[in-house]
Amino acid sequence: MKTTISQVAKHVGEEVTIGAWLANKRSSGKIAFLQLRDGTGFIQGVVVKAEVEEAVFQAAKNITQETSLYVTGTVAEDTRSPFGYELQVKGLEVIHESTDFPITPKEHGTEFLMDHRHLWLRSKKQHAVMKIRNEIIRSTYQFFNDHDYVKIDPPILTGSSAEGTTELFHTKYFDEEAYLSQSGQLYMEAAAMAFGKVFSFGPTFRAEKSKTRRHLIEFWMIEPEMAFVEHEESLEIQEQYVSFIAQSVLENCKLELDILERDTDKLAKIQAPFPRITYDEAIDLLKEKGFDDIEWGEDFGAPHETAIAESFDKPVFITHYPAEIKAFYMKPDPNRPDVVLCADLIAPEGYGEVIGGSQRIDDLALMEQRYQEHNLTGDAYQWYLELRKYGSVPHSGFGLGLERTVAWFAGVEHVRETIPFPRLLNRLYP
Repeated sequence: MKTTISQVAKHVGEEVTIGAWLANKRSSGKIAFLQLRDGTGFIQGVVVKAEVEEAVFQAAKNITQETSLYVTGTVAEDTRSPFGYELQVKGLEVIHESTDFPITPKEHGTEFLMDHRHLWLRSKKQHAVMKIRNEIIRSTYQFFNDHDYVKIDPPILTGSSAEGTTELFHTKYFDEEAYLSQSGQLYMEAAAMAFGKVFSFGPTFRAEKSKTRRHLIEFWMIEPEMAFVEHEESLEIQEQYVSFIAQSVLENCKLELDILERDTDKLAKIQAPFPRITYDEAIDLLKEKGFDDIEWGEDFGAPHETAIAESFDKPVFITHYPAEIKAFYMKPDPNRPDVVLCADLIAPEGYGEVIGGSQRIDDLALMEQRYQEHNLTGDAYQWYLELRKYGSVPHSGFGLGLERTVAWFAGVEHVRETIPFPRLLNRLYP
């Protein structure tokens, strides 16, 4: 019977055949242990010399790393293994022999591993990170589908930007100027006026010359937008969503979290409600912590976010930032127009901002004023202005950066390991 490693629990005591690759091995004179992977998981194959034909045992001893093969054997429970099962091998059939595989069990430098990213993805830890990424994506769709959101796909090529053009990739669109999208938000606002509650999930691009562990040039964002939803309700939706995907990872990625040696107690604390502080309170907190140079009106950098997060054992919302350092579309606080109805969600453990969101301006006259202040008078933004002209309503939205969230949940230091093929400041290969 042909099966996969992820399904062997259904076949205990049965003889099965698995198509796999050899990840690693060790052997003695009488027994060989084969670490096998098939994309769905990892399992140990045990080859006992006295129980197989001599040719099979010799093949097991001589097989090389990343050789592809069909392995036939009996599934047995193994309480010593985190996976819980092993394969008692009876037969091997080599499909393709791999020679001189460049990534060996020894230590390799980061640049070497990134140059061989197409092969590094096969390793157990990288596999675990990608499985956690996949679970976040799966549970994201589940959350929004269960709450009656409609998935809408905004364009990647755009004629305008969401937050200024300084960090956009510029290109030619035949005879017009165009950019790679840095956010689908403006288009999601249009979709929300048609469908009520929507979300997008897709790639975004930032031409930002940053080399920090939190930054990528190309990354993926989940961007919900909601009609008839104001600031406070939006915060509640955000914390419910983050709590849901965190608990889904805890429940469905136990083996992967174990492989990564993740402290799951910290993930278990990611449950709504989350604490909230205003930007004003955050400034005061930073000054108490020794950041004497921070002044009101300045944006927070990574050290500031980390220091703020250390004061809480859950993710924390920082709300009501100064209007002058936030995007043109954010709605001012009616009681205090110099700050806007917005929030950043700061993750603990130094992972920084994972969500940025706000209530959007719904007043036509105020948006026209913002257009003048930001020189957004061109035709490229006319359609966005019209959303306030024809049946405007209060609405809010937010964007969650997938890779930062994966890094946080997986306990990975650098976001370059949280996307299959990262695009960094000096890396476009492989």
